[in-house]
Amino acid sequence: MPVITYVEHGGKEHRITLQPGVSLMQGAVAHGVPGIDGDCGGACACATCHVFVHPDWIARLGDRNEMEASMLEFAEGVLETSRLACQIKVHVDLDGLVVHLPAAQH
Repeated sequence: MPVITYVEHGGKEHRITLQPGVSLMQGAVAHGVPGIDGDCGGACACATCHVFVHPDWIARLGDRNEMEASMLEFAEGVLETSRLACQIKVHVDLDGLVVHLPAAQH
């Protein structure tokens, strides 16, 4: 099963084994990763699961869809590697993925 590493803003790492098919947001919330709120429950209706994908991985995830891009407009500090964790579904090819969390979610 894929292992995903979530890195808190302060640098603390959480390495979590996730089932394929769940979103990065669902995995983070289920395992108590601080800094991923997921207020909308994964409906892509907020930006409280904003993450920065490590540049080595961004091309493997595909492009943001229109809804995700729209929701990221509400997040602070958006970068080219910004994604919403609710829109990234875990699959075996993502084993080793690293995402960094912003200082705060809004």
